[in-house]
Amino acid sequence: MDIQKQIQYWCFGASEDWQVAHDLIQQGRVRHGLFFAHLSLEKLLKALVCLHTQDLAPRIHNLVRLAELTGLSWSDAHIDVLADMNSLNIEGRYPELLLTPPTVQEAQQYLHIAGEVYQWLIQQLFKPSNATCAP
Repeated sequence: MDIQKQIQYWCFGASEDWQVAHDLIQQGRVRHGLFFAHLSLEKLLKALVCLHTQDLAPRIHNLVRLAELTGLSWSDAHIDVLADMNSLNIEGRYPELLLTPPTVQEAQQYLHIAGEVYQWLIQQLFKPSNATCAP
């Protein structure tokens, strides 16, 4: 198994999904946009799990659990963002719960805060000893 290919796969998907998240929210498709933001963070976390464990990432979607598997030191603020994004993943997957979706303005705020974690994850992947993934 080629771990480098796994890492690159997750990184490429994360970058693509991050752009889709922005595009969808810009179009007012908030629920779908935030789902793709979650998916993007999930993929970066899976890249870091592969890097840390030198094995395949587990088939889970819980960002907080994936963060624990990366071997990184996490701030409480970043873990809080991941926990918030988890709830948006559930809402995106199971809209029949009929929760009121965030407004476009609220979604842009979520995206901004998630973007800080996204950038931090990219930095972790691009540390000189880890330079494995193109943005």
